[in-house]
Amino acid sequence: MQKEKWKKVVMDILAEMLGSMLIALGIYNFALEAGFPMSGFSGLAMIIYRLTGLPIGVTTILLNIPVTLLCFRVLGKGFFFRSLRCMVISSICVDVIAPLLPVYQGDRMLSALCTGVLSGIGYAMIYMRNSSTGGADFVIMSLKAVKPHLSLGKIMFALDFLIVLLGGVIFQDVDGIIYGIIINSLLSLVVDKTMYGINSGKLALIVTERGKEVTEIIDERTGRGTTILHASGGYRQEDKQVVMCACNNKEMYLVEQAVKEIDDKSFMIMLESNEVLGEGFHVTRVAQTDEQKNRQL
Repeated sequence: MQKEKWKKVVMDILAEMLGSMLIALGIYNFALEAGFPMSGFSGLAMIIYRLTGLPIGVTTILLNIPVTLLCFRVLGKGFFFRSLRCMVISSICVDVIAPLLPVYQGDRMLSALCTGVLSGIGYAMIYMRNSSTGGADFVIMSLKAVKPHLSLGKIMFALDFLIVLLGGVIFQDVDGIIYGIIINSLLSLVVDKTMYGINSGKLALIVTERGKEVTEIIDERTGRGTTILHASGGYRQEDKQVVMCACNNKEMYLVEQAVKEIDDKSFMIMLESNEVLGEGFHVTRVAQTDEQKNRQL
């Protein structure tokens, strides 16, 4: 038990380091030089600084205090302390490691695309370990915990869009709004595809008259369970069997080849499954309150 616990901690730290490095590359090596508007609490702090002259660092701390208390109350101390650790790691990546690497000074559109993709993958890796980089992430994860039916990408896009739009309107920066929308759209898409793609898979519906043999060879080749549904043909009304099998993308090819060997007259339908939950499939859950975690125990 202790060994598994330490293994999880090491995996968490490695994911946070790699994710933070990707975010740092997106922000420092692509977004900063291109002059894109900042989102999150940094963006709000920069808006307040330009309007009032209040130091960015002080403003960021003031914004973080109530949100940190909210996060601690909603998501618990475990998430809070993981986020503190990740905040330190991400700060080191942005301030120390990223400046050692070349800064891209080419086309702004390419910079926007790289910023969205790199940052999206980085945030997804951190979120999948049930951690965050602090700041606006506390708001995003708290909203996800309270409204679990919403995707993290959509919450991120809505929050960042409001901040970018606010800065663009106040300072009359139309180009900044456009680039900000492009970055946030791409970032939210990458986050959702990276995170929820882990739970995705394939669903095979196999219409056959040799259901038992089909289920046996699928189990032999892939180890996946199957379900036999009883049906009848629409035209001749003959008795049919529909074998239903959920598997990952790699295993679907093995299923297809196995079924052809047993019944080359079978009719197969391959469907995309956004999420497959249950035995044999890994489930990624993020932003859960203590009450939600207790219900699963």
